Amino acid sequence: MRILVVEDEPRMSQLLRRGLTEEGHTVDACDTGARARESVRFADYDAIVLDWGLPDADGIALLRAWRAEGMVTPVLMLTARGTSGEKVLALRTGADDYLVKPFDFEELVARLEALHRRASSATLGATTLGDVEFHRARRQLVGAAGAVDLTSREFQLLCAFAERPGDVRTRSELLAGVWGANYAGEANVVDVYVGYLRLKLVAAGARRVSIAAVRGSGYRLVVAAASP
Repeated sequence: MRILVVEDEPRMSQLLRRGLTEEGHTVDACDTGARARESVRFADYDAIVLDWGLPDADGIALLRAWRAEGMVTPVLMLTARGTSGEKVLALRTGADDYLVKPFDFEELVARLEALHRRASSATLGATTLGDVEFHRARRQLVGAAGAVDLTSREFQLLCAFAERPGDVRTRSELLAGVWGANYAGEANVVDVYVGYLRLKLVAAGARRVSIAAVRGSGYRLVVAAASP
């Protein structure tokens, strides 16, 4: 992978750069939000490791700006801030994963590799789901009512459903695939985000595609045939 490390603490930045390089990755590092924005304009990264507190910017504000501009590069927040509220804010802003300092370096590498696998497996074209189009490159649903943006988690969850439409996806399977095997947050997070996705489908004008609950198992993506 080509990885951008955005970290203002010199010792931590050097540790990350050296360790990730030894793992075989190409690593660029910067210590300000301004340099990070310049870096992503001139290079394509497979993943970004982003600190929350930067000398000239708030990491969350930087992430929000990137997502608003349509950047889909996976971002792992690496920060000393570890309250539940802070994690939720980061994930809802567009972070793909969250790791609290101090951390285990092998876990960091494994999480980055998992993010890269998920991103690489997603086709960048548009997929037809009933009467809406799922645009992966833009992270949008487009239907009769217009285009609706998806958050990072909503996008990943819909990717999981779209891979196997009609098949039942268990809650544990979705949790591991989208939030990671080491997720330690609220147990009902899958149900919450399925609710968000349902609202986005309605907002896009979907009539022939829905996410159905399967009692005792999980959920499945239902695509109805067009009326003759």
